[in-house]
Amino acid sequence: MFVISCLLSRVCYGLYTYVIATYLDAIVASHRQGAKAENRSLESLISDASELEPCRGFRAGLADPDLSIISEIKRRSPSKGDLNANLDPASLARSYADGGAACLSVLTDVDYFGGSPEDLRMARRAVDLPVIRKDFTVSPFDVVDARLMGADAVLLIVAVLDDHELKDFHDLATELGMDVLVETHDEAEVERALAVDASLIGVNQRDLVTFEVDTDRAVRVAGVLPEGVVRVAESGVTGPADATRLREAGYHALLVGEALVRSGDPVLALTELRSA
Repeated sequence: MFVISCLLSRVCYGLYTYVIATYLDAIVASHRQGAKAENRSLESLISDASELEPCRGFRAGLADPDLSIISEIKRRSPSKGDLNANLDPASLARSYADGGAACLSVLTDVDYFGGSPEDLRMARRAVDLPVIRKDFTVSPFDVVDARLMGADAVLLIVAVLDDHELKDFHDLATELGMDVLVETHDEAEVERALAVDASLIGVNQRDLVTFEVDTDRAVRVAGVLPEGVVRVAESGVTGPADATRLREAGYHALLVGEALVRSGDPVLALTELRSA
């Protein structure tokens, strides 16, 4: 329980100064401001989370020798607006399961992505697939809340955390039985992810400053991802051609949101992706 005692004594907020100039700055600043106002007992929440039934294995769910798909439930995007604002999380989760998804990703950010913890709960209740909470984790409370709302894994974005936060949150999630998808954008961030013993690393092809997609990013960064790490390519996957290219670059899984949410037929869209 060493990491828990460290978290209880460390003040993790206010370590960066943010200028509200980009989507990322605004989103992270909003989440950090909320974290500063937190007045619940972290120790009590950790105790409650520790008593929950075991998580479904998110990383283990990506062990298929063929390409695995993490299908995302996403209502809107800050850069593109509504994608499928009135989606039914349970119904979409069942469609994803029918299409052969290995795991689910659910946006829980309310203000910028239109999601909620209830979206995650509904999706997880509807299927047997492991679920990751997709959000901007900036405090230990975010990690524990992910476990309490039913998530089997949590996302840590290297770009928005310092090294202490990255390690503390990774260790806390692991102690609570969750898997951790550590999201990177370049080779330097991969090094930071490996420094905390991350075994599940994502490479996001979306620039979190401009929200533009660089479809060559994951292929470039793949070269520094070592054996033994489960590799996940995120964003910019629109069809089988993208999936084939990323599989050939060495990725074990793809996290796909917009293309599935807007497809009109997620079962068919998933089947086509998996055919790659």
